Amino acid sequence: MTAVTAEVIDRLSRNTPRVVVVGDAILDVWLSGHCDRICREAPAPVVDVGERALSAGGAANTAVNLAAMGASVRFAGFTGDDDAGRDLRALLARQGVPSGHLVVAPGRRSVSKHRVVADDQVLLRFDEGTGTAHGSGLDERVAFELRRALSGADALVVCDYGTGLLGPAVRDVLARARENVPLLVVDAHDFRPWREIGPDLVTPNAGEAAGLLGGVPVPAGGRAELFESRRDELLTASGAKAAVVTLDREGALLLCPGEPGYRTWADPVPESRASGAGDTFVAALCLGGAAGLPLTAAVELAQAAAGVVVRKSGTAVCAWPELAATLHREVPLGHDELAEVVARHRESGRTVVFTNGCFDVLHRGHISYLNEAKRQGDVLVVALNSDDSVRRLKGPGRPVNTAQDRAAVLAALSSVDHVTVFDEDTPIGLLRRLRPELYVKGGDYTETMLKEAPVVRSYGGEVRALGYVPEKSTSSVIAKIRAGSVVAQEGE
Repeated sequence: MTAVTAEVIDRLSRNTPRVVVVGDAILDVWLSGHCDRICREAPAPVVDVGERALSAGGAANTAVNLAAMGASVRFAGFTGDDDAGRDLRALLARQGVPSGHLVVAPGRRSVSKHRVVADDQVLLRFDEGTGTAHGSGLDERVAFELRRALSGADALVVCDYGTGLLGPAVRDVLARARENVPLLVVDAHDFRPWREIGPDLVTPNAGEAAGLLGGVPVPAGGRAELFESRRDELLTASGAKAAVVTLDREGALLLCPGEPGYRTWADPVPESRASGAGDTFVAALCLGGAAGLPLTAAVELAQAAAGVVVRKSGTAVCAWPELAATLHREVPLGHDELAEVVARHRESGRTVVFTNGCFDVLHRGHISYLNEAKRQGDVLVVALNSDDSVRRLKGPGRPVNTAQDRAAVLAALSSVDHVTVFDEDTPIGLLRRLRPELYVKGGDYTETMLKEAPVVRSYGGEVRALGYVPEKSTSSVIAKIRAGSVVAQEGE
């Protein structure tokens, strides 16, 4: 597995893939102010607007996020020949997205979405413009621009929101050019029209994924488990090689043929902060894929990028420096700082899950285990054995990776919230200090085998044994690597 560390981000920031985005160009208008009275004419709040902010929305937001993260972007879509269209085209130009492939349609009003916000609370949204392209001939004009834009492209992102803009004419252009498009990502409300073209990646939300499954009821809990159990049906229905189901506050689920689902985790934020986060997610996912990252790393990159924008107001953009700063968090945490952080989590009513181990060469078994550990509560703390501790437990040939490197790789996983290192053979001292609600270990352990169990029970905590993937042990991975090295040397 490739971890999305700050070093990987730095390497990606020097990569400039040529990415085409096709879809609806929307102008987002944010009217923000203060509200402390009710209108006399009706029971409606009166907002004293102090700020008017414009941002790119819809497919245009995907385009500007790609540009902010270093891609060379071509955007095919349309705007009206009106003030909103001129504002949007100027905004795109300032953010590095040229308008050479945007169709300007006289007589049509550009789509704009206005949100009225009072004290960080969205009170009202009203939309303007012609939101459908059915029967207008615009799809043929956009198809023509898409054909021009695709020359030499490394990737294409299709943003299909069901307005009719991406109809048969656009799909015909893409079908003819498909073999020359190295990466096709489709973000749509309905993925079935794109099935025959064979996307590399589709990005349905939970509702859209349920639609692909024939409208199956989606439980409030266990959404990821449902979609993972019906992975093959989802991929067949969409015609995609892989799917990333976005689950809002629950992160995302990567589904690939013949492989277990891969989860990412999101930090919960108010809905008012989530506007446009999906566009950012898709942009970063495409960028990681275009750069040749494994899909597990690309989806972690996308989750981190979405985490940047949900901390901002309005429809926001994630740039490389922000993403690098997010991923370059301090690791490992010292015990004093970790104790303070855990105390704050507990005061907020969050359940702290604690696990420990060497995690020397991270593999799929580790990932599955950490995802299962995360699902047990709200916050996952991983305590790493120090290098000296690993040598005492595993022998003089271990660890393969230093504690600093092991901590950096673990911290790059969205399932892991905090990483620390301990020097003893067991984390008993750390458990006594942190007093986590849950202490979890892999299924190759039983509670009677754990010296830590009585300590956890003594303060009212719970010990749980989780799943185990025996064929994916670290020792077997290292043995294969060393055997391969010997074979290579003999063949020289």
